Amino acid sequence: MLLLELTKLSKSFGGLQAVRGVDLKINRDEIFGLIGPNGSGKTTIFNLISGALQLTGGSIKFKEEEITHLKPHEICKRGIARTFQIARPFADVTVRKNVMIGALNKAPSVSEADRITDEVLSITNLLDKKEVNGKNLTIPERRRLELARSLATKPQLLMLDEPMAGLNPTEIEEMSELLRHIREMGITIFIIEHVLQAIMSLSDRIAVLNYGEKIAEGTPEEIGANHKVVEAYLGEEYFIAGS
Repeated sequence: MLLLELTKLSKSFGGLQAVRGVDLKINRDEIFGLIGPNGSGKTTIFNLISGALQLTGGSIKFKEEEITHLKPHEICKRGIARTFQIARPFADVTVRKNVMIGALNKAPSVSEADRITDEVLSITNLLDKKEVNGKNLTIPERRRLELARSLATKPQLLMLDEPMAGLNPTEIEEMSELLRHIREMGITIFIIEHVLQAIMSLSDRIAVLNYGEKIAEGTPEEIGANHKVVEAYLGEEYFIAGS
């Protein structure tokens, strides 16, 4: 069932067209990957969906409702949450309070926000860090806290902007397993990632951007075999290794 639909999505900054007529459809309960070179428009698309930027042209529908001109907090309340490339927790606030802030966005009471917070801390393996201030976390812990804060808003669509950045191979595998578990909870995931092995193994489908345009879309196997994608982004080494 269709959850998110982008139609001819476009964004210009002065004379620079960062996103050019991008069409995407994301179904419920899938993991959808978005890849492409730096500056290809990936984070701009996330900013347009989340309401951080206003689009120049096109439309955005979530659960068949037009959300194109809604404010970020209105979009969040409808069930879309996101993380950022650089994890920025509230530095002098405990992990628990960081997550509680997200939970209070939708919870009908403080007691329910408490329950959601404990549930999310358990899912993200942060219960033992709940009284630690955000500034004292390691990079992997900050990544999980960023994820926990978003999960606390009870999203139906979770948009993740490079959640593997700065992680070693073991931590990448742990994050991948966590994301699979989140999908099993019934949360759809839309992920930007440069760690190709991770996004290829995680995603059901992948779209590829280059210079703001979608140049390919398909299964990881189809993307890995697409010569246009290899030339623009993956590189011949990836194509040879995957062939």
